[in-house]
Amino acid sequence: MSLQEQFGTDVLLAGWGHSRFGKLSDDTLETLIVQVAAEAIANSGVDAAEIDEIYLGQFNSGLVPLAFASSLALQTDPALAYVPATRVENACASGSAAFQQGVKSLLAGTARTVLVIGAEKMTDASSELVGSALLGADYDMAGRPSTTGFAGLFAVVAEAYAERYGDVGDVLGSIAAKNHRNGVDNPFAQLRKDLGEDFCRTVSEKNPIVAGPLRRTDCSPVSDGAAAIVLTTGGSAGASRRSGAATDPVRLTGFGQANDFLPAARRDPTAFAATRISFERALRMAGVGLDGLDFAEVHDCFTIAELIMYEAMGLTAPGEGRRAVEEGWVYRGGRLPVNISGGLKAKGHPVGATGVSQHVVSAMQLTGTAGDMQLAAPRRALVQNMGGVGVANYVSVLEAV
Repeated sequence: MSLQEQFGTDVLLAGWGHSRFGKLSDDTLETLIVQVAAEAIANSGVDAAEIDEIYLGQFNSGLVPLAFASSLALQTDPALAYVPATRVENACASGSAAFQQGVKSLLAGTARTVLVIGAEKMTDASSELVGSALLGADYDMAGRPSTTGFAGLFAVVAEAYAERYGDVGDVLGSIAAKNHRNGVDNPFAQLRKDLGEDFCRTVSEKNPIVAGPLRRTDCSPVSDGAAAIVLTTGGSAGASRRSGAATDPVRLTGFGQANDFLPAARRDPTAFAATRISFERALRMAGVGLDGLDFAEVHDCFTIAELIMYEAMGLTAPGEGRRAVEEGWVYRGGRLPVNISGGLKAKGHPVGATGVSQHVVSAMQLTGTAGDMQLAAPRRALVQNMGGVGVANYVSVLEAV
């Protein structure tokens, strides 16, 4: 049973906008939000006066001084004056949390058109502030000094995985190399250089160890950036392109969320149990299995996270994620291409923007507008975004109309 069959409402991604990701010294949080919101509204064919609600995904946690950013989107157009606007935060999943809040407003009938924005400005902060801000999302390390930040937390995951299933250092290097190669074709990506497997697998002066077994190429970069989507409702007639829209819309057919316990002691470090449940919920609502998907965008904040995502989504059994890499399943042209955009690893990870960005690049693929990233006529996509170490988990299934 699809979302439309369950709720009697189509949820459509009608238009979207996306900034470049990276160190954007000439941009502020405000200019990034206004840029992508304006693009999304223009590309949707929706008049700004039709927007009923705005949701902004942003982590912040002290990364910028302004702690009350929800109304910045109103700067986009005078017609947005007095529109309800809410900031949504759920760590690195803030963007997808905002997306699902927008979806739920549509399903509840309190809105017919919603603007969802994800944005983060990180590079103006010192590396020490970035590290402590991100660690604020961890129960055990919040407020405590750390030289390795969140990389140290995922290093623990990588070490536990290696102890249980064997060394995967070369596999992680292959994942990094895959995503760097994919990022070359993404004009929004922060890191657009094909580094090759040898470089990504080897510890060197230019690729040092960051924490535990994780090398620099195993870690996503600190980034600025934003993305936005206009969500609308409609039956079969509403699924057609609106007058003035840049592309056909994309349909949301299923979504899922699952949260795990916050203390690390309450979680198996390699199981990502709540992540698995979020996949199951979204696929069940969409009424599809992995064999019905054409590609996936998953949360590869660190390469070990992408490896475990293969297992959590059911592409392989636990401990066998390396098969998806070694047998070519997750590469372009493989059984289920993963992170054709370059993922967080190469595209960048401006925390609050990531989930919205994943939906945007997937919608581009499904409408044939992904440029050099484009796959051959994909029909259905999986999007997965995660906050903390498998704590807040969001999954969407998108379908071409």
